Amino acid sequence: MIQCRDLAAGETVGYGNSFTASRDTRIATISSGYADGIIRAMGPKTMLWAEDTPCPVAGRISMDLIGVDITDLGYDPKTLELLGRHQCIDTLADNAGTIGYEILTSLGARYMRRYLGG
Repeated sequence: MIQCRDLAAGETVGYGNSFTASRDTRIATISSGYADGIIRAMGPKTMLWAEDTPCPVAGRISMDLIGVDITDLGYDPKTLELLGRHQCIDTLADNAGTIGYEILTSLGARYMRRYLGG
């Protein structure tokens, strides 16, 4: 996460001002985007997770950044999870209109990978 900022109701974020805050909103900016293989089309349906709390993507996924609405958390999380125990690869693929294989083979080199089991 790069930063967290407050939006007043009516302010916008994202390419083409694609997200308009309907209330005072706190946005976390994540340093990841379609240049890293996060498929733009998954944005409107996708959540990132702060522990057990889902946080929706706010606006469009851009080349290197993702805005995430963290208003309902009440705090700024240290990390947000895109893929893990709360959200499987097939959910992300469905959100992007593709298959899990495309998601996994698109992920870039900036991600930490941990292989568990096997």
